Amino acid sequence: MDALRDNNMNLIEVWGVGGVGKTTLLKQVAQQAKQQQLFTRQAYIDLSSIPDSEKLRQRIAKALGLTLWRKDESRRADELKQRLMEEGKILIILDDIWREVDLEQVGIPSKDDIWTQCKIVLASRDGDLLCKGMGTQICFPVEYLPLEEAWSLFKKTAGDSVEENLELRPIAIQVVKECEGLPIAIVTIAKALKDETVAVWKNALEQLRSCAPTNIRAVGKKVYSCLEWSYTHLKGDDVKSLFLLCGMLGYGDISLDLVLQYGMGLDLFDRIDSLEQVRNRLLALVENLEASGLLLDSHEDTHKFDEEIALSSLFVDADNKFVRMHGVVREVARAIASKDPHPFVVREDVGLEEWSETDESKSCTFISLNCKVVRELPRGLVCPDLQSFLLHSNNPSVNIPNTFFEGMKKLKVLDLSDMHFTTLPSSLDSLANLQTLRLAGCELGDIALIGKLTKLEVLSLMGSTIQKLPKEMMQLTNLRLLDLDDCEELKVIPRNILSSLSRLECLSMISSFTKWEVEGESNACLSELNHLSYLTNLSIEIPDAKLLPRDFLFENLTRYGIFIGSWRGLRTKRALKLGKVNRSLHLGDEMSKLLERSEELEFEELSGTKYVLHPSDRESFLELKHLLVGNSPEIQYIIDSKNQQFLQHGAFPLLESLILRTLENLEEVWHGPIPMESFGNLKTLNVDSCPKLKFLLLLSTARGLSQLEEMTIEDCDAMQQIIAYEKESEIKEDGHVGTNLQLFPKLRSLKLIYLPQLINFSSELQTTSSPSLSTNARSEDSFFSHKVSFPKLEDLTLRHLPKLKDIWHHQLPFESFSNLQILRVYGCPCLLNLVPAPLIHSFQNLKEIDVQYCELLEHVIVLQEIDENVEILPKLETLKMEFLPRLRWIKDGNDSMKYFSSLLAVMNIQNLQQFRIRYCSMEDLRKM
Repeated sequence: MDALRDNNMNLIEVWGVGGVGKTTLLKQVAQQAKQQQLFTRQAYIDLSSIPDSEKLRQRIAKALGLTLWRKDESRRADELKQRLMEEGKILIILDDIWREVDLEQVGIPSKDDIWTQCKIVLASRDGDLLCKGMGTQICFPVEYLPLEEAWSLFKKTAGDSVEENLELRPIAIQVVKECEGLPIAIVTIAKALKDETVAVWKNALEQLRSCAPTNIRAVGKKVYSCLEWSYTHLKGDDVKSLFLLCGMLGYGDISLDLVLQYGMGLDLFDRIDSLEQVRNRLLALVENLEASGLLLDSHEDTHKFDEEIALSSLFVDADNKFVRMHGVVREVARAIASKDPHPFVVREDVGLEEWSETDESKSCTFISLNCKVVRELPRGLVCPDLQSFLLHSNNPSVNIPNTFFEGMKKLKVLDLSDMHFTTLPSSLDSLANLQTLRLAGCELGDIALIGKLTKLEVLSLMGSTIQKLPKEMMQLTNLRLLDLDDCEELKVIPRNILSSLSRLECLSMISSFTKWEVEGESNACLSELNHLSYLTNLSIEIPDAKLLPRDFLFENLTRYGIFIGSWRGLRTKRALKLGKVNRSLHLGDEMSKLLERSEELEFEELSGTKYVLHPSDRESFLELKHLLVGNSPEIQYIIDSKNQQFLQHGAFPLLESLILRTLENLEEVWHGPIPMESFGNLKTLNVDSCPKLKFLLLLSTARGLSQLEEMTIEDCDAMQQIIAYEKESEIKEDGHVGTNLQLFPKLRSLKLIYLPQLINFSSELQTTSSPSLSTNARSEDSFFSHKVSFPKLEDLTLRHLPKLKDIWHHQLPFESFSNLQILRVYGCPCLLNLVPAPLIHSFQNLKEIDVQYCELLEHVIVLQEIDENVEILPKLETLKMEFLPRLRWIKDGNDSMKYFSSLLAVMNIQNLQQFRIRYCSMEDLRKM
């Protein structure tokens, strides 16, 4: 950390053998740097999956939130460098470097550039590469763990039994010694041996002691032996096959969609009937490998997942959406897979033709070919046992001769992604056993040859330039998964192609074909999907609700993303997003049933109803997690809560987010009383631009929102209070300070913006003869009364509230607002005081105060009757006061004015990092 603070140190090296813990160290350093706010921006990049300087440049810019506008690659490096120079202090961590990286070519400022504040941390297994080749200024070697730390890590991973079992303990200590202080070996072998018998422990020790040297670059024999033993003791051939498959699939994050498509082609899930069961089995196998330490725990770094890797609805709801394998484990996996009798091979294109004459080529079952040099592949490879062929090329125009696949009669999986094909190689028609074909990202012309691949089960054209599906695809009657996502140029799907795919279970067409037609025309129509009796997974866009057939069948769908209008993202396995839909005209019985079992619903420009949701039975909306309603002027209520089914059983027990925006005539969110068991899981509530809404929630409803974490109310012209209670007796012992509303115990963020009529947060409604509750709120002295408690609130924003006079009552319930960290108040012209003296000690966790445009505000902090020996706002980091013309800095007991330094004198300002005061009156200062 000292090197990161040293202004003279810009290029730092972290070196260590594979598996010693470099990546773990780098992540800890990045986390500490973030916590200590050493840098304005920082990025962590794993170079193992980045092939060239341009990809690295793009990844750095994306990680730092920078946009590069220049299209000329030679000038983009200069653009990135200029941006990095302008952005202040930046930390870039480049991990897993295998070859010299020209930082100047990428656009990273040189360590000799006197203007740079950019620090680069480089990590590699090769110390000389970084020091001599890239000129690092300081080297930090990552050492092996000493025995005591190694034993502690082993016990933590294997469990307490290794310490408590007197027979097992001496064996375990010897096992740890064999791991030679390498964390990856320690963790992997500990996970594999956990809960095993003493005999298994003894066997593992014997194998570790008898291990032979390896020829794997930068992988020691002990590490190899530990990982090989863990692989050998995996239970089941399917999990072993999955491990080897993951080891062959490149570097970095690997989408589970990709693994599933390869696994299906290789019969990894041969005896499993449905695609949903295949998905579940794959997730179980992945968890098995994670538990064994052979796959990294992907839960820990979900934020690192590459958004460019497409996710289908199959895995959108999974905890694991991708697999990640440690570089050392990958090298070992490939070494194991390369052994006889049926080796897996990863090789470069150089010498490919000569290699094709070897015995290895004749016996291999899996080839991953990296083309870096050649412009044309050989006329063919004679690989009679080959089952899988993956081609990766830096040059998408590499020519594949028509005869290339003739010697691969047993091929089951073929991946030619990101290539250019005017026509497909004619020898493809000899692949009678092919089950998975991937042409993702390809420039495609004529692909009619696909029709001859009648055993095909998986076809991915995702992101390709295909414009028209060939009519020959009607012959693919065994196809189970068709991926057409991001085929933005696809305009023609001839009639009856889709209906002919009789075994299809998954059809995904997001950001793709939208030229659906009605019956009797040449292009595909939606009614064709009724012929697909196995279809359970559907993702499509429909430009107009009028195209929906009244008899559209959805009863078999278990996963769906159906978008009427335009695609707007997918985060659950059952999403229905409707734009410009007339409920009375367009939503038949089948669509209504689909709506009621959705997890995610969005309505834009909904018409034909004054209620959004109409529960038809007690099972309605039990799985709904996210609801958005916008731009629908006919809507008066979200739901008719007077509905008897709703009153008897409640509703929305799983709802997590409710977003309402631009609803011009919304009068109440819920029309009528709400059963207590409803909305108990709601975490996010956003209401924007609902001009007729006078209050948000009744107290009886608000008390049930125990999980609410975020609330934002904005641009509601008539809103007078957020919480309304019908009579004072709803609050027991009214007026007693120790009794409060106990609202929102988990609320972390509250933002109230542009609410011109808002008087207070909660108050009693003064009812009139009208049965409606939408009446005027009673005026209170303070916005938050002494009855309101927010023990977890961290962020409070009050913006443009012209009737706000005082924020807090002079007394608060115990721990109310005690966790507040950010307080922002803008544009409140009647506000007189920010923090009254009696409450100053309730805000000891405040880190930021930002007050602007409050014309009558006199006191930010009133210090009257405060003990001078007690710290004031000890954690404050940011203090901003702008456009406060009547500000008085401090008011002491004698009401005399003191200079601003008096404020700082009573505050612990050692954490203060940003202080700004602008356009505040100096008149009082001149009176001193």
